[in-house]
Amino acid sequence: MLHIAELEVPQPGPGEVLVEVRAASINPGEASIRKGLLHERWPTTFPSGEGTDLAGVVTTVGDGVSEFAMGDEVLGWSWNRSSHAEFVTVPAGQLVAKPAALSWEAAGSLNVAGSTAWAAVEAVDPKPGETVAVSAAAGGVGSFAVQLLRFRDAKVIGIASRANHAWLLDHGVTPVAYGDGLEARVRAAAPDGVDGFIDTHGPEYVELAIALGVAPQRIDTVTAFELAAEVGAKTEGSVVGSTPAAMTALAELAATGRLEVPIAATYPLERVRDAFAELEQGHTRGKIVLIP
Repeated sequence: MLHIAELEVPQPGPGEVLVEVRAASINPGEASIRKGLLHERWPTTFPSGEGTDLAGVVTTVGDGVSEFAMGDEVLGWSWNRSSHAEFVTVPAGQLVAKPAALSWEAAGSLNVAGSTAWAAVEAVDPKPGETVAVSAAAGGVGSFAVQLLRFRDAKVIGIASRANHAWLLDHGVTPVAYGDGLEARVRAAAPDGVDGFIDTHGPEYVELAIALGVAPQRIDTVTAFELAAEVGAKTEGSVVGSTPAAMTALAELAATGRLEVPIAATYPLERVRDAFAELEQGHTRGKIVLIP
């Protein structure tokens, strides 16, 4: 069960900095890890902290750190499930400078969803003019993926609820409603076939990609790991995409307005349970963000 605990402010070790967190988004994977649904891939023990995404201000610098100084505004990630907090220690190599024009909410939402989308797009490797379908196309990862695909001049089919079709159309994406008859609707939207598929929702979409004739090596799923292993699809996500180079590029795209970072809602840290309750209802467009 989620609860807020009062702990001493951590101190950075060698190569680390202490960040006062200004924003940290939440992600479906965090709820799945907490429930033990991803134990084989990401085991955990309890009690445990939570949170990967973060953006904030450096308050203390550990020994050996020359990249950052007190007062620097940064964004990045923690592999220690610790960013849903007021303060977090982070290795300096997992942070990049936050552009001044980038809002705290957007900066604190970039890592998990942005790096996952970045890696997934690289994995399916779209060529200009090719068609790539994306499931849950208006969600946290999907909303990044469709935009990154359009930057590569791909034709994009976005599978999403009808409530999100206008947003997809505004971003140059052909929307298709999920549900019964989905395969026929995708085929109608892509009469020349689908070249790549990014699944951000579940195994039924990997099965759909196979049914559509997409080559397994051009399918990337960030959820259906067992099925991916069976059919030979890829599972490249945030672990692959979490690099300073990728995060810097995403931050610059967002700061200049080329990449929209949809914010579905913000919650104070003490309402973290409410934040996850909204997230787990599904159908959110973009990110839900905690503000410590």
